[in-house]
Amino acid sequence: MKPLPILEMTGIDKTFPGVKALQQVDFRLFPGEIHTLMGQNGAGKSTLINVLTGVFAHDRGEICLAGKPVRFTAPLDAEAAGIQTLYQEVNLCPNLSVAENIFAGRHPKKRGAIDWKAINLQARDALAALDLYIDVTRSLDSYPIAVQQMVAIARAVSVDASVLILDEPTSSLDDGEVARLFAVLRRLKESGMAILFVTHFLEQTYAVSDRITVMRNGAREGEYLAKDLPVDVLVAKMTGREGMNEAMKAGASDGPHPDAAATPFLSMQGVGRRGLMSPVDLDVCPGQIVGLAGLLGSGRTETARLVFGAERPDTGTMLIDGHRAKLTSPRDAVRHGIAYCPEDRKKEGIVAALSIRENIVLALQARRGWWRMLSYARQRKMADEYIAQLGIKARDAEQPIGLLSGGNQQKVLLARWLATEPKLLIMDEPTRGIDVAAKFEIMDRVRSLCAKGLAILFISSEMSEVVRVSHRIAVLRDRRKVAEIAGDRLSEDQVYQLIAGGES
Repeated sequence: MKPLPILEMTGIDKTFPGVKALQQVDFRLFPGEIHTLMGQNGAGKSTLINVLTGVFAHDRGEICLAGKPVRFTAPLDAEAAGIQTLYQEVNLCPNLSVAENIFAGRHPKKRGAIDWKAINLQARDALAALDLYIDVTRSLDSYPIAVQQMVAIARAVSVDASVLILDEPTSSLDDGEVARLFAVLRRLKESGMAILFVTHFLEQTYAVSDRITVMRNGAREGEYLAKDLPVDVLVAKMTGREGMNEAMKAGASDGPHPDAAATPFLSMQGVGRRGLMSPVDLDVCPGQIVGLAGLLGSGRTETARLVFGAERPDTGTMLIDGHRAKLTSPRDAVRHGIAYCPEDRKKEGIVAALSIRENIVLALQARRGWWRMLSYARQRKMADEYIAQLGIKARDAEQPIGLLSGGNQQKVLLARWLATEPKLLIMDEPTRGIDVAAKFEIMDRVRSLCAKGLAILFISSEMSEVVRVSHRIAVLRDRRKVAEIAGDRLSEDQVYQLIAGGES
């Protein structure tokens, strides 16, 4: 006998001012399965989850949980009914300890008081299930974003729930952490839990999914068994564009190659900082994409921050356009034509309360100084042009950036730095939380800029992406550069071999 769905959504409509976000969407989730929701940014995935969990009220349609109609008015109602949600952005309290974050709102008590010993012990056990062993009494913000994401996952899976929703849980994790998470999800699935998984990573989709629902433009395109849906067909259904999968395979090697004799725009000679990054040599030439490859903690972001002046080196020499430069702050870097799209767009990138227009012009206005104000007309013209060029999905340039999807926020950050006409663009996890089509659009734009002479330093946890877009790759391990490869040696296998300590 075929099991009944634990969750069923029928004919769900949701409209925001000027935007039809969901149109007659049907979705069902069965006990003991991992069901992945796929679609581009703006396809309606997050809106569907928000409607289900009571963040938004739907206009029409019905939601049934365990066969009974429900209509949650707040996320706490959904949690009380057995639906636990982990959102894409880490949404915990950075000033509280790791243990407090895991058990916030449900602290074990003893004789009417919070049992701190039990909290810390149970928090360690919850993280041990993810093979993560850290001091749970330290504040959450003392750990990098990938560890914070693992803490959020530990909180989500430690709750007794019948439905677990994971919205981009792997966006900040390396391959080993993803494997550990998937092992936990498989155990939960075997116990009968229903898991709704949202991701933009195609490999992860097929590694863990039993069923896939594809959404496009606010509507359900279809529901499929993962084993019956080839990856190229999935991409075509998500994007509505044939040939996207082949286009995504195109990389730096398919485009024009930089002049091997060109003078590097950036030359790092033994640049490092004690306790942060061992001295590193690195050149980036105009018209060249240099990838930084390594596992979490290898020194990728630390290197980027040294280049951008966010960390001050205490060893080595940095040359910019052949001249010795001392970057003591990001302001110095921007003056020298260096731009930086940071890994944590929520904390270090966007200003959520400001409009798209204001976020785009922010860096350019800061470089000009407040005594040379950009007129509103010029700001609006610039914002409208980048919205069109990068395909930013928004009502208009005055919409607050905080209301955009993560992928569209990333496009606004890219627009901010392109507006400064940089000579070197540092991109740290630029495609984190971005769908297949948006990745294609962003990287196509970046490659075209590179072909026109822009130097790019590129960082991504997706090794296939680093290999695909880079002319050269600097391989990092334990916060030191261990090798540099180019040409025919550019392959994922070669990079992983070097990371593991193989011969260069």
